[in-house]
Amino acid sequence: MNRKIYIFTFLENLTKNNSKEWMDANKSSYNKAKSYWLEEVALMLERLSQHDKHFEQFEPKNVIMRINNNRMFHPDLPIYKDHFAFSPMTKNDGYARLFFSFSPFESFIGGGLWRPQKEILDEVRATIHYEGSLLYNAVNSKEFISFFGGLAEDDQKLKNVPRGYDKAHKYAELLKYKNITASIIPNKEALIKHNLADVVEDVYLKLQPMNAFFHKALFE
Repeated sequence: MNRKIYIFTFLENLTKNNSKEWMDANKSSYNKAKSYWLEEVALMLERLSQHDKHFEQFEPKNVIMRINNNRMFHPDLPIYKDHFAFSPMTKNDGYARLFFSFSPFESFIGGGLWRPQKEILDEVRATIHYEGSLLYNAVNSKEFISFFGGLAEDDQKLKNVPRGYDKAHKYAELLKYKNITASIIPNKEALIKHNLADVVEDVYLKLQPMNAFFHKALFE
């Protein structure tokens, strides 16, 4: 069976039978699905490394997310997630060059600044203040809007500009963001049909202008 179809089938069955008892009884199926996902992740990392040596530092097993939900603060969540995820970043990166949630229900691939620490957000906003045109031009290009539809909605976006910034600032709207991300929602059939490395590479390259701004803000 196709690796991706096997993973999707496992996740569909897990979602229908979301319990520790079912998982324990189907541990071998989970391990097989996980091994297939690790194989796909290895191929994606190899492809991304052709564009950025940053990705060479990662081992597949260290960039996949746990299947268990964190229920400490969200006890109503099911025990297990309905997706496998891939997040090649370190604690010091500050922003995600790429994130991939692979699910038979709704996958998404994207990147950017997500739930940043205050110090990181302050650096990004300071750079928007002085060089906001770099970010504005990146996320308003025809190619970016055509591919992503623009920036993703930010449920933490401020109603007013942050304290210390001019309300009339040319890039006031960008200053209000706390999460500056972009993503696509590829359909299940497309993910099965195409190589995931090809799909991820395309998204990564489309994200580059926006991510280049974050790199400048945080590391230059």
